[in-house]
Amino acid sequence: MHLHILGICGTFMGGVAALVREAGHTVTGCDTGVYPPMSDQLRELGIELVEGYGADQMAFKPDVWVVGNVVSRARQPDGSPRYPLMEAILDAGAPYTSGPQWLAEHVLRDRHVLAVAGTHGKTTTTSMLTWVLEQAGLEPGFLVGGVPLNFGRSARLGTGKTFVIEADEYDTAFFDKRSKFVHYRPRTAVLNNLEFDHADIFDDLAAIERQFHHLVRTVPSTGRVVVNGLEESLARVLHQGCWSEQRSFGAAVSDFTALGDPSAFDVLLRGERVGRVEWDLTGTHNQLNALAAIAAADHVGVSARQAANALGSFQNVKRRMELRGTVAGIEVFDDFAHHPTAIRTTLDGLRRKLGPQGGRILAVFEPRSNTMKLGAMKAQLPWSLEQADLSFCHGGGLGWDPREALAPLGQRAMVGDTIDVLVEQVVAAAREGDHIVCMSNGGFGGIHARLLQALGQRFSR
Repeated sequence: MHLHILGICGTFMGGVAALVREAGHTVTGCDTGVYPPMSDQLRELGIELVEGYGADQMAFKPDVWVVGNVVSRARQPDGSPRYPLMEAILDAGAPYTSGPQWLAEHVLRDRHVLAVAGTHGKTTTTSMLTWVLEQAGLEPGFLVGGVPLNFGRSARLGTGKTFVIEADEYDTAFFDKRSKFVHYRPRTAVLNNLEFDHADIFDDLAAIERQFHHLVRTVPSTGRVVVNGLEESLARVLHQGCWSEQRSFGAAVSDFTALGDPSAFDVLLRGERVGRVEWDLTGTHNQLNALAAIAAADHVGVSARQAANALGSFQNVKRRMELRGTVAGIEVFDDFAHHPTAIRTTLDGLRRKLGPQGGRILAVFEPRSNTMKLGAMKAQLPWSLEQADLSFCHGGGLGWDPREALAPLGQRAMVGDTIDVLVEQVVAAAREGDHIVCMSNGGFGGIHARLLQALGQRFSR
């Protein structure tokens, strides 16, 4: 079978492409704005990538077109279609489907699916859970919206009965506006947290809670729902009805709780010590992610002690506080944080690790997600950046004024309308011993390498 994937370089669709390839099918695809790590993974798999969505790709003549949710029926200002390939597919009456639908029909059927949902931490928690099952000898399949360092790739079929998947609430495709995760039919569902996000498709938090409840409805009575007991929004979701076994984590009165610092803590099951996690990760958010993974793994027979021991060798995920280089004692990190809460937890975790004498934190961020571009959360930015000594915002292409939004930070915040200006600002402000954290859910114009080069030039002088 030959599949041609539209939007193949997205983290989810890139994972689907890897699974298609591993299953022995031919896969090609197209996208715009191709950037690592997904582009690297696809090329290593020998998958042919086409830049753009030209109708001339109809010459591939695949058995089925797999359409990512980046594709729409939108028009350019001159009236021409933004995605001419999609128009050609429709005109030809060619067979097409969505990534989640193809996955449900060809990969997830007859597997014990463990789905990890939440506004934040999906990728990290999915990776943790997969590593725990791997260490327990279950040989799980997985699809993660990133590249777990323990595996070096974002997806594999696996030979075991279990399949771990990152369960995204974003919509499936322009022709299927349900959340992706309703396709997965999990037996184990993790509800990690829930905040307002995706302002381009959801009107309010209640609309997202409704989608999360659709996920809960798909879990069988013999299944398990693992829920963060700290989240009022998730309590409202479950109040709408839950027909499965529940396990809670995080709150003082929960099934699974933690005792100790996030970098070294005991795992308690209803107050009894059942394991200990000692690892290199930081932040309370990662401690909660660990508890979620442990509670989910317990459902498929992996003890909390086994799970905690496995997490000791967990290496995190690419673009999650990934050190890209060091110049003159200045560390440059890459992180995927793009929601204000994620930005805050990322910076807070680093601050706790560094301590009061650990050097300055320079936060460099790009409001790139649709929610941020719309300005729906601009008022939260000063709060999210409190732990940074200096903050630098890429202000290009926004429909709102980041200078006004960041005004409460005073001289601690700067805005650069281009990547070049942003690099100049950061390099001019940097001192030896600083920690520069670049945060974006995109390629950020290759700013990490540009910063390292410019810092090298400055400090070599």
